[in-house]
Amino acid sequence: MIKIAPSILSANFANIEKDIKTVENDTSCEYLHIDVMDGNFVPNISIGQPFIKSIRKITSMKFDVHLMVEKPERYIEDFKKCGADILTIHFESCVHLHRALEHIKSLGMKAGVTLNPSTPIEMLKPVLDLVDLVLVMSVNPGFGGQSFIESSIYKIEMLSKWKKEYGYNYIIEVDGGINEKTIKKAVDAGAELLVAGSAVFNEKGIKENVENLEKMCR
Repeated sequence: MIKIAPSILSANFANIEKDIKTVENDTSCEYLHIDVMDGNFVPNISIGQPFIKSIRKITSMKFDVHLMVEKPERYIEDFKKCGADILTIHFESCVHLHRALEHIKSLGMKAGVTLNPSTPIEMLKPVLDLVDLVLVMSVNPGFGGQSFIESSIYKIEMLSKWKKEYGYNYIIEVDGGINEKTIKKAVDAGAELLVAGSAVFNEKGIKENVENLEKMCR
C-alpha cells in the first residue's frame, strides 16, 4: 500500500501541534517525516532533539527521522531517546556505515539509508540486506520547495528490481519535489512511501491535500 509521509519542515511552526494533530486524526498517514539539518552537511539548520522530544508527547505517529548531518553516528542514541522510530543516515556522511546501521537496529529503531542525487544507487548494495528503509533523495538535500530530479526514477526502479530479485525487506521512500505532478511517476517506478512537504502543508488544507495525493497514486 502506498503511503504519504508529511514533512513537518513545511508545517506551521507557530501552531505545530494543530498541524500534527490534523495529520494524525484527519488523514490516513502513519508516518511523520522529520528532517534534521546541521548547517554543515547541508547549508541550512533545522530542528533537533529537544523539538522532537517535545512533539513526541503529543502524537503516536511513527517518527521518520532523516539526519542530514555530519558524523550521524554521534547522535544515534540521542535520537532514540527523543522518540525516533526510523532513523535514516546518509551514505556520504558516515565513514563506518554498516556499523552505524547496526547500532540503530540494536537500539530498537528501524534503520534507513539514503544518498544524495549525484551518488550512484549501486553504492548502497553492501547494506541493502541490513536496512529497513532506503530513501531516494529526488532533490539535493537542505532546502524545501525544489523541483523533482528526473534521474531519481532510475534509482527507484533499481531498488524495486533488487528488492524483488533478492528478497530484501526495505521500504522504498522518496523525498523531494513530490506533488500532484510527480507522485505518480515515483509510485509507478516502485516508491512505497512518499515524503511531501509543501504539497501537504499549504492553504488548501492538510486533509484535502493528502487525499488528493493519494488519489494521484491510483
